[in-house]
Amino acid sequence: MLTKQQHIQKRIFDVLLALVLLPFLILPIIILWVLASISTKQNGLFFQKRIGRYGTPFFVYKLRSLQGKNHQSINEMKALETSFGRWLRRTKLDELPQLFNVLSGTMSWVGPRPDVPGYADLLEGTDRNLLQVRPGVTGPATLKYKNEDVLLLQQKDPNLYNDTVIWPDKVQINKRYVETWSFSGDLKYLWRSVFGA
Repeated sequence: MLTKQQHIQKRIFDVLLALVLLPFLILPIIILWVLASISTKQNGLFFQKRIGRYGTPFFVYKLRSLQGKNHQSINEMKALETSFGRWLRRTKLDELPQLFNVLSGTMSWVGPRPDVPGYADLLEGTDRNLLQVRPGVTGPATLKYKNEDVLLLQQKDPNLYNDTVIWPDKVQINKRYVETWSFSGDLKYLWRSVFGA
């Protein structure tokens, strides 16, 4: 588990990296926001309720990839996905606005991905350890399941497979991340997220 000093170190790094990246990413975010708005014929930026640190709900910022309302079913999502939205999701550029989540303190650059209500907030016992850190833009479970949509579409019952196979595995991966956290580990996950190495 992270000490108080490690939490402070992690937060300082998050803020400094976000401030360094902000001047370079603000224009691409605006351009992608406009293109996503044209592609989906609605506001290209949307806010979705997720579960954050200590189980507290917050709104994550993303670029819109679907026409109409956001759906939970993976098949419904794929049916409503625009070609531009598909590219956004494949390249992970739809996550760029989470820079502002990091700046506001609701997210970290590295950590467990924030889930919709009904998952992390229902964890019990030591599984709740993963809620001791801010959810991340990337992390070990995110890297392992970077092609999660493809994997789910191969299943007869995607929701059942997610709930019984992927989600329990993510919980264990994220628990290990919190229990063995190191600054060098965060740097490694960031490097792998950007460069795929």
